[in-house]
Amino acid sequence: MTSSPTVRLGVDIGGTFTDVALEVGERRFTAKILTTTQAPEEGVLAALRSVTAKANVAPGQVNLIVHGTTLATNALIERKGAKTALLTTEGFRDVLEIRHENRFEQYDINIDLPPPLVPRRLRLAVRERIDAQGEVLLPLDEASLAGAIETLAAQQVEAVAVGFLHSFTNPDHERRGVRRLPGGCRMSW
Repeated sequence: MTSSPTVRLGVDIGGTFTDVALEVGERRFTAKILTTTQAPEEGVLAALRSVTAKANVAPGQVNLIVHGTTLATNALIERKGAKTALLTTEGFRDVLEIRHENRFEQYDINIDLPPPLVPRRLRLAVRERIDAQGEVLLPLDEASLAGAIETLAAQQVEAVAVGFLHSFTNPDHERRGVRRLPGGCRMSW
């Protein structure tokens, strides 16, 4: 009985081109097409159709897909991403501004750091507090959360990061905050 060769696909969505490489046993097939920035999946599917046709392989025969992209990195560098806000624990809205620089020139007090990815006016504090053991020290203040969400809607925010202090030990407040976000926001926590 002859086994089918392993079919592996590598996809790299870049800012300009989407590259795919298809490996069928020992043979390799490649395709390079322009990235469809507004809908990157369209470029991937077009490249996939091209490369599988060259290799005479059906997409369903692919055993493994490895994916990488620089789209998020490029958006950060170019500051072209969604209008983003941060909901955080009251008293901690400036941690992005304060930041702890320990990667390069950590002793250069004159270093020019780039502005934070989220401007201060979109870093919104919510009254709540969970300790490092996950115990609620201050219950989530629904009025405070509602006020922050009103601001998000008024500012037409497209994406929201919710980062409450010590939520890794007890995510209840973060989850409740995410559930209350406006429908048009992409969310992360």
